Amino acid sequence: MALRAEKVMRFSQLRRKLGGVSEKMLAQSLQALAFDDFVLRKSYPCVPPHVEYSLTEMGEEIAGHVAQLADWIEYNFPRVIEAQVSAKETADK
Repeated sequence: MALRAEKVMRFSQLRRKLGGVSEKMLAQSLQALAFDDFVLRKSYPCVPPHVEYSLTEMGEEIAGHVAQLADWIEYNFPRVIEAQVSAKETADK
């Protein structure tokens, strides 16, 4: 999770941290997350533009659930692969 509780990051910091994400996709994702009130976007009127992003209270709450889901997936990944192999074997018969 790139944004953490009580941490403010600029666009370029987020892009570097995520790695491999296009500028356009990151901008669209941040815009959608801000619209849904998961991310706070704060723009400062200066040149060059200075914009900061941080998690809102609701964003912090959902981040905890997402982290739990990621942990569950990591722990249960062998079971998922086993189910996929089993399903493929059944389909091939």
